Amino acid sequence: MTVKRIIIVSLLFLSSSLICAQEAKKVENLPKFDLAPKHFGFYLSGNQMFFVLKPTEGFQQMMWNRDQIPDLVGDSACVYGIEPAPIPGFSIGIVSNLRLGDYFDLRFLPGLQFGERKLTYSIMLYNKGDSSLVFIPKNVNSTFIDFPLYLKYKSKRDGNFRAFVTGGFSYKFDLASSTKAKAENATEVVVKLNKHDFTGDLGVGFDFYTVYFKFAIELKMSYGFNNMIFSEGNIYSDSMGKLSTKMFQISFTFE
Repeated sequence: MTVKRIIIVSLLFLSSSLICAQEAKKVENLPKFDLAPKHFGFYLSGNQMFFVLKPTEGFQQMMWNRDQIPDLVGDSACVYGIEPAPIPGFSIGIVSNLRLGDYFDLRFLPGLQFGERKLTYSIMLYNKGDSSLVFIPKNVNSTFIDFPLYLKYKSKRDGNFRAFVTGGFSYKFDLASSTKAKAENATEVVVKLNKHDFTGDLGVGFDFYTVYFKFAIELKMSYGFNNMIFSEGNIYSDSMGKLSTKMFQISFTFE
């Protein structure tokens, strides 16, 4: 073996030895954190709220008279399409965690969720023998009081890192877009939502143990079970047969 090869092998051996030594000396932060029967914290989240929309059967053939289109100038109208779109929002809340075992926790995370969604209606408007296609946007605001209950499954801790998945259900009460929502003026029609919703939630994330606290990042998806549309007999509400909620959320948790 040449001197050059001996030097290279020696350097590789020395480097690997140093890495192993550093790993051996690596300090495990908060070693007894997960042994506590319960602990608390808070979370901050960014979210996107969506609508899952199912139009009323045969809605494109339904004609709406003047009384059913108070914010449009025309004799009658029909809906050609409805396009939902999300608008970014945010959430804040409290974390309460109950230890069930080495790999399972029960978590209750009450909080507030602020968000908005947009519905764009494509409407064919008829007025005195003339017809025109108009696009009417309707913004729907929501402020949910959220009461989720989750089961958390944690992987085995690796140093200061741990992966996890969460799953469970949530009850939501909408303070903003409720049946009592009012328009800004007498002719404007507001798309109203029912107050109560139940969702099934599924999340995946990672725990990071720092010197003073545990920090987590989680990506969560929520799917609503209830029909949220509040029917008022107008072109906007009754052209939708079912309107359910969906939300994507990225959370930053401090415990």
